[in-house]
Amino acid sequence: MGIFLGSATISITLALIFYSIGTWSEHFQKGLRLWHIVFFVLGLCADSLGTAMMMEIADPMKGNALHGITGALALLLMAIHAAWAIYTYWKGSPKAKQNFSKFSIFVWTFWLIPYILGIVLGIK
Repeated sequence: MGIFLGSATISITLALIFYSIGTWSEHFQKGLRLWHIVFFVLGLCADSLGTAMMMEIADPMKGNALHGITGALALLLMAIHAAWAIYTYWKGSPKAKQNFSKFSIFVWTFWLIPYILGIVLGIK
């Protein structure tokens, strides 16, 4: 495994860890807190960095369209999720902060699709 591929893999795995901590802590604590947002943003940054590195080493002609599409959508959802979390934290009602978890779990679950696809395709 080249150093670039190794760094990308570590970055994307850190994204999974950060995003999981933010999402599930928010869910179990039944409300949005500032430190959850920090983990959402860390997850987004780590995933963006890892994805950028993977794009540098991937052969676009051998790529998997489903992986590319779901990966792009997952990054977009993560960005929307982080922005909405910031807005909800500062301007949202207590009920909005409490209900935010439903969207978080949806985004986290969707993000797992390209993550798992990447593992499966990488093994082949």
